[in-house]
Amino acid sequence: MTPRAFLEKLLRDTATVVLPLNLRRWIRQQQRLHKLQSVPVGSVDFGGLRRVSPISAVFGQDRDLLTIERYYIEDFLARHASDIKGRALEMGDPAYTRKFGGDRVMREDVLSYVDGNPLATIVADLTDAPHIPDNSFDCIIITQTLQMIFEVDKAIATLHRILKPGGVVLCTSHGMTRVARREGIDDWGEYWHFTTQSKRRLFRAAFPLENVEVTSVGNVFSCICNLHGLGASEIAPEELSMHDPNFEMLVLVRAVKGS
Repeated sequence: MTPRAFLEKLLRDTATVVLPLNLRRWIRQQQRLHKLQSVPVGSVDFGGLRRVSPISAVFGQDRDLLTIERYYIEDFLARHASDIKGRALEMGDPAYTRKFGGDRVMREDVLSYVDGNPLATIVADLTDAPHIPDNSFDCIIITQTLQMIFEVDKAIATLHRILKPGGVVLCTSHGMTRVARREGIDDWGEYWHFTTQSKRRLFRAAFPLENVEVTSVGNVFSCICNLHGLGASEIAPEELSMHDPNFEMLVLVRAVKGS
């Protein structure tokens, strides 16, 4: 964020807190009347983003770069790498278990929703998985999965049940992003895009309130770039690191099972 943009945001945020609503409305009216907007109407240069189809239609995978979503996911897991230990469960493949758990992981398990995944050690539907024993895992990594499950509350209840006391679930899900579907290829859908408020209520229904941490990542620019499928390295680090709570690209949860 440039110094000017930072100052403008600081002034807007301060005015929102300090000034009465009627006065804020009057100021906005004067801005419109006298064309005092920070970016005057009609002067926006959209450049290469002025298009109605994305730059990459496959989430940036064709650009051979770490995507913006994966950048945020890996940053989240790196910050909580110490939680990835003991017996760990991951969805689909053990890539993040191995990358962030290392030799702290004593046993790695992989859950698949359908048969045929050679990496899977467990085949189960998280909404109804009585064959997975209670209190089994020290850590569960579930990235970009909950939005594919319609009965999401049941899935979260299962995550809580199969965690050991003191175990941790690290969960990331879509917020403000494109729908993850590949027409005619995948037999699943995408049912939900979450907010921090919805994730907080869902996880606190299963986990102790004080054991649930819910955060978000993203800002208006990183969301736009992500919608176009750009790679994380194509925008500046400071543009990635600025988080605006009004633009929740991904919603991140760290929840601990009570002991």
